[in-house]
Amino acid sequence: MKAVVILSGGMDSTTAAFIAKQEGYEIIPLHFNYGQRTEKRELKAFNDICDYLKIEKNKRYIIDIPFFKQIGASALVDESLEVPTDGLKPGIPITYVPFRNGIFLSISAAVAEKEGAEAIYIGVVEEDSSGYPDCREEFINYMQKAINAGTKPETKVEIKTPLIHLKKEDIVKKAAEVGVPLELTWSCYKNEDEACGVCDSCRLRLKGFEKAGMKDKIPYKE
Repeated sequence: MKAVVILSGGMDSTTAAFIAKQEGYEIIPLHFNYGQRTEKRELKAFNDICDYLKIEKNKRYIIDIPFFKQIGASALVDESLEVPTDGLKPGIPITYVPFRNGIFLSISAAVAEKEGAEAIYIGVVEEDSSGYPDCREEFINYMQKAINAGTKPETKVEIKTPLIHLKKEDIVKKAAEVGVPLELTWSCYKNEDEACGVCDSCRLRLKGFEKAGMKDKIPYKE
């Protein structure tokens, strides 16, 4: 069995990868460079995790999609927009990249069809995320239908979202349970050397570790 795993190098996607491995899949890791602020650091995390999992370099997919930066409209790809650091608020934050997961899943479907994979794993989280619309279960179900409609009749690919209904502390506990080296992962939206600790992603990560009663070993800015 083969599974394409969308692997950013963050805690959620890495945990999804380890779950896929635990469930008996050969992992085909897929990483996207899309002009995000922490592109180099995320790529390092991706390769560190692949090395840890002993996945050969020629079996890793690293795909450049620079048009996200051209489109803009998100603080993750447009450096003229500030990444919010004043805590989570209702509504869709400016760190939302328009239809990012839809595009990621579309490319993943192409890779899965080429590789003869039976599954696509994506570490989306609905209940305890930043409120992104492309992390919702309803959206994933529609993408599943679109992939089934738009691939060869013999292609059968299931989108798997093992974390979608978990809270961050549950993800931290699950990561520990399946042996994720969390110190190799990176979640910060702003920095590539030391995590800022105040962006939405850092806040969610730190809250998850605190509620799980564990210490986060990545470096944070003082």
